[in-house]
Amino acid sequence: MSDAHIVTERRGDVAILRINRPERMNAMSARTVAELHTALKELGSARSVLLTGGDRAFSSGADLASGDPVPSDDNGPDLGATLETGYNPLLMTLRDLAVPAVAAVNGPAAGVGCSLALACDLIVAGENAYFLQAFTRIGLVPDGGSAFLLTSGAGKARAMEAMLLAEKIPAQKALEWGLINRVVPDGEVEETALALATRLASGPTFALGRTRQAAWSALQSSFEAHLDLERRDQRDAGRTADFAEGVAAFLEKRPAKFEGR
Repeated sequence: MSDAHIVTERRGDVAILRINRPERMNAMSARTVAELHTALKELGSARSVLLTGGDRAFSSGADLASGDPVPSDDNGPDLGATLETGYNPLLMTLRDLAVPAVAAVNGPAAGVGCSLALACDLIVAGENAYFLQAFTRIGLVPDGGSAFLLTSGAGKARAMEAMLLAEKIPAQKALEWGLINRVVPDGEVEETALALATRLASGPTFALGRTRQAAWSALQSSFEAHLDLERRDQRDAGRTADFAEGVAAFLEKRPAKFEGR
């Protein structure tokens, strides 16, 4: 088996990125973060991304036993600096992808692992998967954008419950809360997620990429600013070959054959 912390694979136009630390329940060390960040920046011609772990775990969160050095100043350890140089750039790159991202979650998605899953566009979870904000259990605050992602996805009351009580959110509850999109039998998670990623990869890539970015923007911008963003995105989408093909297919009453350009 590869000793890479992130194993990459291409399945057609889908880039599969797999967290590969099964002996640590896919806990995230500094190396894991760096390799995932690099993989997300080097997608090449991929038209969608599938992010997953293994059969036992998506990711159990930060690897507290990794031995990674922690920056410090006169006041003591500075875990914020670790976020600034590692996790925050990773989450921003995931947010700014030009193609859709699908997460396939088995087992725990805990701590920053939860954040990585929730930052994807579509999330498929196994029946025994769960999501956990464990930060307060060790005297820390949620990071990896957790408060933002949970509050925007499930609302303030449920986000507070998840973060303050630090209790597991089973997959079915996560679905009811609006945090994820599908719950399937554990053995069907990756197959289902890959089918969704493949469907997205066959779509109008430019329009899908701008759609996902518009959704992120809508969480933070005014209605007026969002309308202006829509105007610019629609102008650009209307100049793509995929738009011309979509209109032609509609008029000819046939399925469109998008090429991602």
